Amino acid sequence: MQQISETRSRAYLTALSQEIQKKLQRAEVSPSLQRNLLQELFADIALGVDDRAKDIILSRGAETIAPVEEGLDDHICFYDVLSGHFIQVPEDGQPILDLIVKLWSQSFASHIFALLFHKWFFEVEIKDSEKLLRYSSALVQGSANVIWMDIQTNTRRFQSLFHYLLEDVALDQTRVTKLVLQAQRDLFLLLSRFIFFYNAVDKLGDFLNNFPTFPNSFLVGGPADIFVIELTDQLQKLKVEPVLLHYLSQIKVLQGLELRMTTSTRLKTCLYSFTSPGGPMYPTRAVRHSAWDALDALFPVGQYPRHLISLFFRLLYPWYWPSSCWHFVISCIKALFYSLIGLVVSSWEVFRGREVSKRDM
Repeated sequence: MQQISETRSRAYLTALSQEIQKKLQRAEVSPSLQRNLLQELFADIALGVDDRAKDIILSRGAETIAPVEEGLDDHICFYDVLSGHFIQVPEDGQPILDLIVKLWSQSFASHIFALLFHKWFFEVEIKDSEKLLRYSSALVQGSANVIWMDIQTNTRRFQSLFHYLLEDVALDQTRVTKLVLQAQRDLFLLLSRFIFFYNAVDKLGDFLNNFPTFPNSFLVGGPADIFVIELTDQLQKLKVEPVLLHYLSQIKVLQGLELRMTTSTRLKTCLYSFTSPGGPMYPTRAVRHSAWDALDALFPVGQYPRHLISLFFRLLYPWYWPSSCWHFVISCIKALFYSLIGLVVSSWEVFRGREVSKRDM
């Protein structure tokens, strides 16, 4: 029974590989349709696996998909299972890789390569230095592009790709050194920008310890400085409010990091830019309060003068007064209400305690 399930799973993945190959062949012979065809193919392999296909692909005991099943949550995409399949059955992936190389100049070619061959790249031996350079660059660039799509849509569709690059590559010296040196640096910069988004801050210490050397490190500082610089640049690019709030809620993990004065000032300036309404950031009220919380946690010295200065500048914009007063009144009412609720609950508990004591007597 196990052998039948394994054969069925492998046949299904082989059929998927053949369909991908056919679409790439169509793109090769149709220059005017290449972008659209590659975009459609990218969307197809990034789709989540439906229940019917999941029953076939994730059959228990199937060796071809065991690594995929162990490393993912319930949400599995087609690129997850195909990237593992191409390691187990390389003859299914080689024609696809050859066609991607022929379509290398198209924008979605690196996206597809990163999704389908990010595991294959670190499991095979590539002797050709030109291919190694090309594949390394495409892997990092394609990964950056697809992960940025998660940021823009506030989804975690490419979370497994990120965690593989972080845990199985960046934290594994035997694998990360397979990338050319510049690609290694680009990979760590990429992971620095998205490590908060994918809730991987628990790996931050090991991640910083594995940082490669940078030629300008004597100017910008060590791994912690480079990480924070990338993070501040990322914060200023974020336009999706839930994502920005998520970053700001996790940024307190930076407490205790030893940073250069210039890096610390850069981070402080970045956070401070989110605390005031209006341009150029136009942060919402939730973002402003979250930025204040992060700023006060990371830079407690000068906390009260900062708030006084901010209040002074708010007074220079009378059109914000009604909104500020309204929110202040609402906050006071909420605080009073919660205080009364707490008082009533505590009084009730004291009363019940006395009643129990009387009964015991």
